[in-house]
Amino acid sequence: MKLNTLLAGLLTSVTLIAGAAQAAELSVVSGDTGNGLAFLQEQLDKFEAQTGHTVTVVPMPSSTTDQFGQYRLWLAAGNTDIDVYTTDVIWAPQLADQFLDLTEAAKDVVGQHFPSIIESQTVDGKLVAVPAFTDAPALFYRKDLLEKYNKEVPTTWAELTATAQEIMDGERAAGNPDMWGFVFQGNAYEGLTCNALEWVKSFGGGQIIEADGTISINNPQAAAAIDQAASWIGTISPEGNLAYMEEESRGVWQLGNAVFHRNWPYAYALGEGADSAVKGKFDVAPLPAGEGADARSAATLGGWNYAVSKYAKDPDAAIELALFLASPEVQKERAIKQSNLPTIQALYDDADVLAASPFMANWKEIFQNAVPRPSAPTKTNYNEVSSLFWGAVHNTLSGDGTAAENLELLEADLTDLKGDAW
Repeated sequence: MKLNTLLAGLLTSVTLIAGAAQAAELSVVSGDTGNGLAFLQEQLDKFEAQTGHTVTVVPMPSSTTDQFGQYRLWLAAGNTDIDVYTTDVIWAPQLADQFLDLTEAAKDVVGQHFPSIIESQTVDGKLVAVPAFTDAPALFYRKDLLEKYNKEVPTTWAELTATAQEIMDGERAAGNPDMWGFVFQGNAYEGLTCNALEWVKSFGGGQIIEADGTISINNPQAAAAIDQAASWIGTISPEGNLAYMEEESRGVWQLGNAVFHRNWPYAYALGEGADSAVKGKFDVAPLPAGEGADARSAATLGGWNYAVSKYAKDPDAAIELALFLASPEVQKERAIKQSNLPTIQALYDDADVLAASPFMANWKEIFQNAVPRPSAPTKTNYNEVSSLFWGAVHNTLSGDGTAAENLELLEADLTDLKGDAW
């Protein structure tokens, strides 16, 4: 009996020593907003307990533009300090050469995800990132205020403009001087590209650059869309909206000072938080359509993924971390606690998910209207394309030239950038 006990003790010691030898020190980069960093740390604590690895979070600015610029610098320098990168859905074609191919490691789980999302992260047959959650924005609206003023949820931007103005004026007259009609992401960064693509597409103005590489942005419908958005600044939207990113616009909304708000799903759970002035007072709908023959609702396809640096010191452990963060268990918790939309199809039928986040059913229609940014046709040029686009739009919103003038200049700049081919 004593011999068995001794052998068991020796085996335990060997196992612990082997585990310690295999333990890795990892790092993951995150630009999470809201309470996302706290959620990530909670998941990493579980991963560390399960594996013996330790993981450090390297926080990033919430601006995706700033994140991308930093990633590019680190990867170009062959930085070995960062193992796992949190990546936007549009970055796969641009950073593919710097990330490990996860095709083999993920072969047993890729079938659980929406095929289109796996496809978006596959470059030249190489799976460069595993999906963590998907994203498409919605129109958040104050159902209590619409009911008070006997208004329907707007289905066109013109209806939104009129309804927002009427309710804003009414609420200000009733004693809330801080009330605004509509807040969105108007700063000069990637978020404005997302907003403006929705306006343009909703007016039938195309997708900036089409799937075949054609530059389509300089057209009357696109100009009409952007001019309408410019008319909001200083009327239904504050001048400060020109500097808003996701969190700034959510702050105005969550304090109860906006009738309408455009944001991603993460803002839903936060809006229903105990400290929120709009808790129980809002709902979501598809973004409005524009005017014209091809008018429709449009929502920019977003989403975040985990990629492993090819410079990772312990690639196997880093892959293990990426797969853990993209797993059904973590995606389920994300859906329940963060209101992030899963990329794993079965979770949309999960009773716990639907009980915690019944609004997810509303996003099915929104996904049907999802529009990709032109990262696939423009390849490594996408970041510059987007920068030129949001610059032209921001100029228009700021009153520096009309949309028609700025889109003509934009077309010339994009033509120069494209050269013979993207």
